[in-house]
Amino acid sequence: MKKILYAAAFSLAAACTNTDDNNSSSANPSRDDPKPIGYAILNTYRHDTSSFTQGLVIYKSTLYEGTGEYGHSNLLQVDLNSGKIQKKLALDEKYFGEGITILRDTIYQLTWKEKLVFAYTLKDLKKVKEFNIDTEGWGITNNGQELIVSDGTSNLYYYNPSTFRLMRTQSITEGGSLSYNLNELEYIDGYIYANQWQAPYILKIDPGSGNIVGKIDLTNIWNRVKAKVPVADVPNGIAYDSTTKKIFITGKKWPELYEIELSK
Repeated sequence: MKKILYAAAFSLAAACTNTDDNNSSSANPSRDDPKPIGYAILNTYRHDTSSFTQGLVIYKSTLYEGTGEYGHSNLLQVDLNSGKIQKKLALDEKYFGEGITILRDTIYQLTWKEKLVFAYTLKDLKKVKEFNIDTEGWGITNNGQELIVSDGTSNLYYYNPSTFRLMRTQSITEGGSLSYNLNELEYIDGYIYANQWQAPYILKIDPGSGNIVGKIDLTNIWNRVKAKVPVADVPNGIAYDSTTKKIFITGKKWPELYEIELSK
C-alpha cells in the first residue's frame, strides 16, 4: 500500500475507465436492471502480495486491513503512503479472518467458519469482546448505527453493535432476482457497495429497497493485476475516506491498491 504514483497511472486512467455495459445490462434492460458505473484510476499504491485481503477500511485518514487464510490472518494498521505496517495483530491459526469495519472507535473483525466476531480498541488493537453469530462471516460495514454483515449468500444481516443481536435480515436482488456471493462491504453516502465473490463486480445496493442499482465492472483492473502477479486472486477490498471522499479498492494478494473515481 505504499504510494507509487506511477507516471503511467494517469495515462492509464482513461484506458482503465470502464464504459463496457455488456456485462451489466441486456439489450433490452428493465427498470430494475442496475446501471453500469464507470471509473477512472486516480492514484496507484503498493499492496502487499502476501495479504489475502478480506476487509479494507479508511478511518480518520488511517488505513486498516483485515487478512485471511488459516495461520496468516491478521488485523493491520498500515500507512497508505509508505506502505509500512504500523500495527499488527495476528489471529490464532485456528481462525480465518474476514471483513472488518470501525464504528465509534471500535474495530470489528469477522471470522469465516468459526462464527465469531472480535471487537478491538482502535488505539492499541486490543481485543475486548467476542460475539457469536449464526452464519459464516464474509463482509462487514456499518451505517453509523448498525453493523451490516454478509455471509456469501444474497442476504445482508443488520446487528446491534453493542450486543450483536440480529435486528433484521435483508434479501438483495438484481433485476428482480436474488443476488449471490455478496462479500466485502463498504457504506458510501447512503449506499452499500459489495464485492461479488468470484466475479469482477462491485455492486451498489440501495439499503432501503435491497435492490442493486449500480454495477462496477473491474475486469480491466483485474486483468492488469493478473498480468503483474498471476497468482493474484479475486477483487476484494473497498475503503471510503468520508473526509476526503476518496474511494480505494484492492484484491486478495494484489500488488496494487487503487484510488478510483466513479462516474456520475
